[in-house]
Amino acid sequence: MAQSHQASGIQAGRLPAEDIATNFEDLHAPFDAHEAAVAADRCYFCYDAPCMQACPTSIDIPQFIREIQGGHPTAAAKTILDQNILGGMCARVCPTETLCEEVCVREAAEGKPVEIGRLQRYATDALMEKGAQPFTRTDATGKTVAVVGAGPAGLAAAHRLAMLGHDVVLFEAKPKAGGLNEFGIAAYKSTNDFAAREVDWLLQIGGITVEYGKKLGDALTLDGLSQDYDAVFLSIGLGGVNALRTSGEDVAGVADAVDFIAELRQSADLTSLPVGRNIVVIGGGMTAVDAAVQSKLLGAENVTIAYRRGRDAMGASRYEQDLAASKGVKLMFNVMPKAIHGDSAACEIELEYTEIVDGRVTGTGETLRLSADQVYKAIGQTLEGQPSALDLEGGKIKVDEAGRTSVAGVWAGGDCASGGEDLTVTAVAEGRDAAMDIHASLMG
Repeated sequence: MAQSHQASGIQAGRLPAEDIATNFEDLHAPFDAHEAAVAADRCYFCYDAPCMQACPTSIDIPQFIREIQGGHPTAAAKTILDQNILGGMCARVCPTETLCEEVCVREAAEGKPVEIGRLQRYATDALMEKGAQPFTRTDATGKTVAVVGAGPAGLAAAHRLAMLGHDVVLFEAKPKAGGLNEFGIAAYKSTNDFAAREVDWLLQIGGITVEYGKKLGDALTLDGLSQDYDAVFLSIGLGGVNALRTSGEDVAGVADAVDFIAELRQSADLTSLPVGRNIVVIGGGMTAVDAAVQSKLLGAENVTIAYRRGRDAMGASRYEQDLAASKGVKLMFNVMPKAIHGDSAACEIELEYTEIVDGRVTGTGETLRLSADQVYKAIGQTLEGQPSALDLEGGKIKVDEAGRTSVAGVWAGGDCASGGEDLTVTAVAEGRDAAMDIHASLMG
């Protein structure tokens, strides 16, 4: 939901259109054929491939890089997409610096890994430019599966199930598919409407019907879905946002960072998007960095990320932290919000310094104030609207390694499910693996 922009100091058009266009260009320019060949030549093609072991979707990285080296990028893309059908988006948003590239032998030897993410993008872009995908449906099984939520996990599950011959109905609450890929990732990581184009490409497999405006709740119940379909896969994400629990949280200018990012991603004209002069983002994850950096790119003068623990505890990688700093964002550590000041609109935020006592964040009593006409909350999201019949674990739907929930015939994956990290690539792996278990279950 868009926030009110009546607060003092919040206005649109802080920068000329040409400056904003430049600011929101691709974070990493795509390789051309020569650059890809040079990058591929750096790979040692390790037999034990630590990069492959670090990839949540277990892409055969040495194989696809060898195919690029041999001048066959579309074959490389097939190798990638066999394991990760959203390999194009993952190449853009995956924190490769803490996954495959972190364990690259070149990184250990030289401090400069093979640029696996950019090579993956080069290959998948080459295939997608040809239009058709390399996958076809097998013979129809006569089985139907309901997939609730068209984010990365739901899309991956739907594609794999359709490929295996099942008919899939994909229910999505929003008017567009893609989940966080479409609504929750910084615009400079997914340019030229790539998320939507990837969804269109994925749906070419056939056998998938998408119904928009359908949210799990009164009209769409787990009992009803279980009766109407042979299996159900839930990938409903995390729709709620944690509260700051401080005074002044409800004044104008205070908003959820995920809403701001979604509003920005869906905006047809970024010069029309209001932005404050002084912005404080509360949190330490990727959402906090995305909100802070994009505020700066829109023309905010002073942007601060305030995080309650030390730098090493931040959910955002050191690369993302350095990216924020390079764009002029100030990072403050060991501070937590105490109060937001302003009669009807935010004008200052009061922060309290913290220390860690017995593993817990504790206030020291010492405070400071920062000017803030916008405050964005990026302190984690919560599950909402889950069926009461399902067991929970850590505030998420409890699942086993195959994605099975406590209710027979119901699987879950992605951010709403217990287990792995809240990453696009992890969600894809969970959707794919649940689909394979659903298939095995349906086929006896």
